[in-house]
Amino acid sequence: MSPVLAHLPATPAATPQTAIVQKSKPAPYGWTTYAVRPGDTLGAIALRHRTSEGVLISRNRLRNHGHLLQIGQRLQVPRTAAMARAAAAAARAAKVRAAKARAAAIARSTHVVRSGDTLGGIAARRGVSLASLLKANRLRLTSTIYVGQRLRVPGGRAQAAAPARRTTAARPTARYRVRSGDTLGAIALRTRTPLPSLLSMNRLSMRSTIHPGQVLRIRGTASSSRSSAPAVTRRAYTVRSGDTLSAIAVRFGTTQAAIMKASRLRNAHLVYVGQRLSIPVRRSAVRFSSNTFEGRTYPSSVVAAAARNRAHLRSVSVPSRAQTRALIVATARRHGVDPRLALAVSWQESGWNQRQVSVANAIGAMQVIPSSGQWASDMVGRRLNLLNTRDNITAGVVILRSLTRSAKNLDQAIAGYYQGLYSVQKNGMYADTKRYVASIKAHRARM
Repeated sequence: MSPVLAHLPATPAATPQTAIVQKSKPAPYGWTTYAVRPGDTLGAIALRHRTSEGVLISRNRLRNHGHLLQIGQRLQVPRTAAMARAAAAAARAAKVRAAKARAAAIARSTHVVRSGDTLGGIAARRGVSLASLLKANRLRLTSTIYVGQRLRVPGGRAQAAAPARRTTAARPTARYRVRSGDTLGAIALRTRTPLPSLLSMNRLSMRSTIHPGQVLRIRGTASSSRSSAPAVTRRAYTVRSGDTLSAIAVRFGTTQAAIMKASRLRNAHLVYVGQRLSIPVRRSAVRFSSNTFEGRTYPSSVVAAAARNRAHLRSVSVPSRAQTRALIVATARRHGVDPRLALAVSWQESGWNQRQVSVANAIGAMQVIPSSGQWASDMVGRRLNLLNTRDNITAGVVILRSLTRSAKNLDQAIAGYYQGLYSVQKNGMYADTKRYVASIKAHRARM
């Protein structure tokens, strides 16, 4: 016998009775395929599948029950009830898996906004660029999102991460100085640095806080790295009454040592009225070398006063950031102001640093300008010295108290601290004001 032939019955002769084909309900559960194995006979296969040889002969168009079966030959056989149940169970499991896969895909492609979320934080958490998240949802950087809002998330984490890995190696870095109203997401978008890269390069997370004056590393190109270290020119300056070398350095955005070197001075304390100094100035706009800051121009007298106040604060001792934080909390509670709001405003304005003075002469931890300081003095019934940390915090806190009582809502009160409440109510919030409000609210949620 050939080794590929299945076992044959002892009496291969066919009889008329074996040719009868049974056709009554041959397969109530449908048909399936069976591969012939060594030792199989047509009768054994029929018995195993609870049918008859005649049904198998008819279904598979076999000549008779003596047909020679070959190992591996595929036959159509009826499904048993157990096989039908197993197939149905497998189909149900496949449907469940498909439904879960669809739900997972939807979950990956959408994000439900939660309390404390920011657009930049969502982009970093979901592994996509902030620009693509804004585009997918037809939003702008200044758009407001709310708890429960559903946002589309373009692509998946792996897709978004791959290009970042490809572009990381050869890209040089540059530096960026944080400005008032900045957020991590805004900086990433403005500097074309992927937000995950911005966070990793500066060892930050989306819960980290940034403050004006802080220097961050950003992605650079050959051109941007050159622009981050612009050429230096020399500018002549004549010393005036009240000038100090440190104040002059601050005004022109340079260092006292650089002026001493350029002017060949030996003693930083020996400068006199009428003396001509050589000031090294970068060709790119220096923050304090002009009267313009954040798109607004200030009189020379304001800029000069700011320089004097900045120099004074550098020459005296001030509380540490931790001590300043404690003073803000205590002062806010004493005047009935939400401590988290006061902390958020001060952190955004100065990083809880009393030595911060802007070119607009906004002074100290709460960045209060002298006219606002006079208003605060009238509210508390005594003269407040903005160069004193306690008085500076008191001024900022009572101003916040007045704004929260007069404004229609918290957003308008926060905007009033930055833009002025009258201007907000008359003109609405400017674009930078909206960014400022969003930053304050994000800081407040983390305090």
